[in-house]
Amino acid sequence: MNNNKDVVDKDGLQTSLKTPEMRRILTSSFVGSAIEFYDFILYATASSIVFANLFFEGLGPGLSLFASFSTLAAGYLARPLGGVVFGHFGDRVGRKKALIVSMVMMGAVTVIIGLMPPTASIGMIAPASLFTLRIIQGIAVGGEWGGAALMALEHAPKSRRGLAAAFANAGGPAGAILATLVLSLTAALTGENFDTWGWRLPFLLSAVLIVVGLIIRLKVSETPAFRQLDEESEERKVPLLTVFKRYKRQVLIALFATMTIYVTQGLTTVWGVSVAVAAGEDKSEVLNWKAVGALTTLIVTFVIARLSDRIGRKRSLIGAHIVAAVLALPLVLLIISGEVHQYALAIILGNGIVQGLCFGPIAAYVSELFPPAVRYTGASVGYQFAAALGAGLSPMIASALILIPGSGPYLIGGIWALVALVGAVAVALGRPDPDEDAQQTLEPEESDVTRRTDDTVKQ
Repeated sequence: MNNNKDVVDKDGLQTSLKTPEMRRILTSSFVGSAIEFYDFILYATASSIVFANLFFEGLGPGLSLFASFSTLAAGYLARPLGGVVFGHFGDRVGRKKALIVSMVMMGAVTVIIGLMPPTASIGMIAPASLFTLRIIQGIAVGGEWGGAALMALEHAPKSRRGLAAAFANAGGPAGAILATLVLSLTAALTGENFDTWGWRLPFLLSAVLIVVGLIIRLKVSETPAFRQLDEESEERKVPLLTVFKRYKRQVLIALFATMTIYVTQGLTTVWGVSVAVAAGEDKSEVLNWKAVGALTTLIVTFVIARLSDRIGRKRSLIGAHIVAAVLALPLVLLIISGEVHQYALAIILGNGIVQGLCFGPIAAYVSELFPPAVRYTGASVGYQFAAALGAGLSPMIASALILIPGSGPYLIGGIWALVALVGAVAVALGRPDPDEDAQQTLEPEESDVTRRTDDTVKQ
């Protein structure tokens, strides 16, 4: 017990990010998110370079790519449903249990995709099955982010919440790096066989990664915030109803504050990859630059997360959105240039710098908008709706707008910049101190029975 007093405070929070338990928690959040996003981004990348020909053949290059992006969008559009479902159980039965289920679900689906026969073998069953499996992937990853962020944030000392929660977000680019490099290596090793069977190997690798992730995740403890709620037997029958009844404003702020991240991701790492490959650039080289962009995201995320603990999430996010708005059109022009080195610059500036600037503070910022009783649900709903609309639709919209002669690139850049400016305004209109917000919103979360009892006593 004495040792525990040295590493936890009176609220059960870890006193440092360097305690043994906190190291396990951060590792679990980072590795778990990395594995789930490896699976999710693996599909996104494969949809840009392989799936159009395998599962949507006969439609022509433009329509087959659009159809491939449609299944990609289905996964993103399913993410809010995952946030609702896993948020409900994460707020009712615990963050840890919800995370374990989401990881197993994601791993199983990814392996099945790796075994899926093409349309030439089984007809329309193939694209229909792919569509269904992508939706299940979206549900799984929709439940992952909120739980991983809360496991880190709700264990961490309050002064380091930004950095702690960023480990969950950093798992995204880490998973993207792994997925991209594995695809690139497989493409190089299998050569002409990549489009037939080589692409399947990275999907089948997911089975091994999931086992590793589960071993790590099973070793961490439930968060103090949830344990306290459980001990107090606070009534939380349908957290989603509470969120939309009392915290609609916070949901909208979370959505608009997050949207820029996923528009940037969709345009640089999905649509941008397809443009570069269609221009005749080497797949391995394009994927390698995508990995460099993800590595840049990873580094910038941690740097800005730590900075947000010092200067505040609000300042950090407003600055990030302004940078995104300024760079939007130049990045589109770089992507459509048809030159791999200009695409490389776009992926580093867009995916690396812009997304990293937003990624750093966003997990803590969004989570701290809601009280613990509905935090998993509230944070997940706002964040995952942004992912669905931003990354799910932006590649499809861009692939349609670019067909407009002359004005297409400017329309794409204008929409991108507008999304960023709306995000900056949303954060600016939000409350000044997220830590203080969380405390201020605890009181309205009392049960109606408790509130009526208190009113009776006062009378």
